[in-house]
Amino acid sequence: MHSSVVIIVDGKFPKTEYPRYLIRSADFIICCDGALLKFLRNSEAIFGEKRLPHLVIGDMDTLSASMQKRYADIIIKENEQEHNDQTKAVRWALNNLTGIEQIHILGGTGGRTDHTIGNTSLLMEYTRMFDLGEITIEMVTDEGTIFPINDTIEFECGPGRSISIFSPDNSLKIRSEGLAYPTDDVLFDNWWKATLNKTVQDKVRLELSHKSIALIILD
Repeated sequence: MHSSVVIIVDGKFPKTEYPRYLIRSADFIICCDGALLKFLRNSEAIFGEKRLPHLVIGDMDTLSASMQKRYADIIIKENEQEHNDQTKAVRWALNNLTGIEQIHILGGTGGRTDHTIGNTSLLMEYTRMFDLGEITIEMVTDEGTIFPINDTIEFECGPGRSISIFSPDNSLKIRSEGLAYPTDDVLFDNWWKATLNKTVQDKVRLELSHKSIALIILD
């Protein structure tokens, strides 16, 4: 059983305690390609001893041939270019691990801006690509948590937190409760339209007019 899976992408490796706690407490750790190097540099600080991830996956374009040879027993090389390494890691976990309850993606932001935008937007796509069922998937950074929704949701987060909502569906209406600025009349025709909001209650409810995709960023 692997209830908690951490996927580490080759972006900004987390420095704060919460994402490092997720690494420390994970049942299974997957590094995407060159993220292995960052994991190796930080493992002793996180675990108190040097550790290896359980798996490294990707097209290996950012991992040297010598490193590939050295860690060949934990490497899965996937050359197909239809999906990025983050997606390959999510797909592998869902197809090969049992009992998953949570997937936490770390290192998905930072570095190249286009990688950050692509990696975060893919969270929404995963709700359509994969049969997640009750599995929650989120991206955790030093600055906050990013997670996708595809239907009405209610979640506890406490008042006073920064929250932004994004959606590529300009036909979507989201009725909100627990936010300083209601989103009921927002037209999602550009990325900024429901950003820079605040939570004002313990619980936030977002009621979607129809099943669609949206992305939530909480500080």
